[in-house]
Amino acid sequence: MSETPMTDQPTTTRTESQLVAAERWVLFAAVLASSMAFIDSTALNVALPALQADLGASGTELLWILNIYALFVAALLLVAGSLGDRFGRKRVYMIGITVFCGASVWCGLASTTTTLIAARGVQGLGGALMIPGSLAMIGAAVGPKRRGRAIGTWSAFSVIATALGPVLGGLFARAGFWRGVFFINVPIAAAALAVLYAKTRETRDPGASSVVDIWGAILATCGMLGVNYALIEATTLGWSQPRILFSLLAGLVSLALFLVVESRCRNPLLPLQVFKVPMVQISAIVTLAFYSSLYGTLFLFSLNLIQVQGYDAALAGLTQLPLMLLLIGLARWSGAWVDRNGARLPLTVGPAIAGLGFLCLAIPGVTAGPSDFWKTYLPALVLLGLAMGITVAPLSTTVMSSISPEQAGLASGINSTLGRLSSVLAIAVFGSLALLGFSRSLSSRISSLTLTDESREIFSIEAAKLGDAKVPDSMSPAEAAGARAAIKLAFVDAFRLVCRVCALIVGGSAVLAAIMVHKRAMSFSQSSDGRQCQ
Repeated sequence: MSETPMTDQPTTTRTESQLVAAERWVLFAAVLASSMAFIDSTALNVALPALQADLGASGTELLWILNIYALFVAALLLVAGSLGDRFGRKRVYMIGITVFCGASVWCGLASTTTTLIAARGVQGLGGALMIPGSLAMIGAAVGPKRRGRAIGTWSAFSVIATALGPVLGGLFARAGFWRGVFFINVPIAAAALAVLYAKTRETRDPGASSVVDIWGAILATCGMLGVNYALIEATTLGWSQPRILFSLLAGLVSLALFLVVESRCRNPLLPLQVFKVPMVQISAIVTLAFYSSLYGTLFLFSLNLIQVQGYDAALAGLTQLPLMLLLIGLARWSGAWVDRNGARLPLTVGPAIAGLGFLCLAIPGVTAGPSDFWKTYLPALVLLGLAMGITVAPLSTTVMSSISPEQAGLASGINSTLGRLSSVLAIAVFGSLALLGFSRSLSSRISSLTLTDESREIFSIEAAKLGDAKVPDSMSPAEAAGARAAIKLAFVDAFRLVCRVCALIVGGSAVLAAIMVHKRAMSFSQSSDGRQCQ
């Protein structure tokens, strides 16, 4: 359909069957485009070892390759959600898809880690414009009685794409073509743009202001960038370095100023009164705890399987299928459960099961390889799959239902921002924790080896590469074998540390949800207080 003048209620004269058909096209378009982001994230995790070997990336560079994308997405999602409400959700969604696709091509052609990091930043800009559009279009176009099931369907089909990601990433890595992780986005983007142009209607909030909170966006981006730089680079430079301290201070000041600006704006990116709603508060805490733990663990899990446990890249991708299949099977059911019974039970049970899954994931040491998968990692992945299936759709539905339908873009932006902020925190915090834990464990484990000062210095440098650390060529075969074993054991130590911390975090969020989540979600009524942004 061509674009027509519209509001959030463009379908009042259509029959029920026409409404349902229109909702299906919106849902299909939302799933098709958002699947790019899901495929990209999970496929890249599995392809990281091949990428690291090809480009010679350090551990901190791997963190930046992952986190620069997530950082820009998290910082700019609310801008995009606001732009969609004001200037048309379909229009902003299509622009985001186009930028994301172009940046994906740039990523695929990158020859250095610096170029790849820059391209990933631009890809994050496209993702920020694209990601909130999916849920915003569903929230605006799908009726309240069908919204929970629609979001559950969106979650299920998006997870199908997510499940394909590790498989595709593993296959591309095995073929020596990790760049295919990015090039696969081109045909998906083309198909999504065609469906959006031909079959969906434009929606917007007719009461939205045309004023954009530029200062809020700048401060949020600078704040997150400063804090992330400090957290990631401090693992190699140390906290005493002036630039680390300056970056941390500048980031924290920027975030504080962001809150001040948002509290004084009439049209802020993030209306702080939203977080006066108890269900939004609890949903935010559970989302940050659940997703940050999941992202941080799965990022390291792929490196563990390929670099330590000896799994083939394609097989490492397949190991995550049980987790994804359980999410697919349970997502629609859990979304419908929230429609009927509220969010307390799933938001309590899901994170509790996740905590148990992380503890199980921390049990295996250096295994015999794929033959041990069934009794080492499969039970943990099954528990995490159950946890995701129970938790994902209720979290999204709770946030979307707690904010007025007229602000579907804002609700979608907040929901997506929380998820992406979780990724930023996961890579920065848990990635840095893993680097620190690996370095300390490796130093302890090689202390019993007879090494020259030169070899110890090389190990100190190589520790920044995590499981891809290389043994000095000058070592004897027996010493080299002991050093390789120390590297593997040190990575397992770091992985176990992260898993246990994640179990503690999600366990705490489960207790909080059990105490504080109401049976039914509360609605949000927007306050008109505030002053105009200048």
